[in-house]
Amino acid sequence: MSEANGQIRVFLVDDHPHGREGMREIIGADPEFTVVGEAASGEEAIARIDDVLPDLVLMDINMPGMGGLEATQQLKYLYPSLKIVMVTVSDDITHLFEAIKRGAQGYLFKNLSPSAWREYLRAVVDDEAPMSKEIAFRLLQEFTSAASSNGTNPAKTGARTGLASDASAMTTPLTSREKDILERVVTGESNKEIAVAFGLSEHTVKNHLKNILQKLHLDNRVQLTRYAYEQGLLEK
Repeated sequence: MSEANGQIRVFLVDDHPHGREGMREIIGADPEFTVVGEAASGEEAIARIDDVLPDLVLMDINMPGMGGLEATQQLKYLYPSLKIVMVTVSDDITHLFEAIKRGAQGYLFKNLSPSAWREYLRAVVDDEAPMSKEIAFRLLQEFTSAASSNGTNPAKTGARTGLASDASAMTTPLTSREKDILERVVTGESNKEIAVAFGLSEHTVKNHLKNILQKLHLDNRVQLTRYAYEQGLLEK
């Protein structure tokens, strides 16, 4: 969260004025958030964001000119720590998967309730937003499809049910506890669910997750899922 006034500073990107107005109303209903800027295109967002340095960007996927996917990729290159959440009316896994590959931290469907929006955005800012189990499963399907098209045979890469249990199959510097938490994270469990499963506090789980991400040089839970697949640590 931004230190200034304890508020989460949000930048809105949508080519439709009504779209930006709707997002502004949702954000403005909670004093924890403040809108610090808006843009009607990807190009405008890139030109203006440097002036306000928000904590969070809400990015429409489909826009004329530079769309949300390309804008996200360029913004993450310029500002690696910037958190970007895609806003869409479509649940097309291809779009969501592509957004994540380009650096987005999450996604929101426009038909969700305002309270669900705000709860999710707080979690994104606090690095606690889990993927839904459905999306985690669909992402793994996408990874499997991509591997097949590249001629990769999961059966020949040491893939097995669950995380690899023997040390020789693990190529990461993770502790045993971190491996256990990784397994839970990539199946879509929240910090709270993981904490209950292992008898830990949510704060402890959050710290473990930060350590896992730092050790693996990754940014978020979705990248962890991809890593686990590529390392042959998950059942396909």
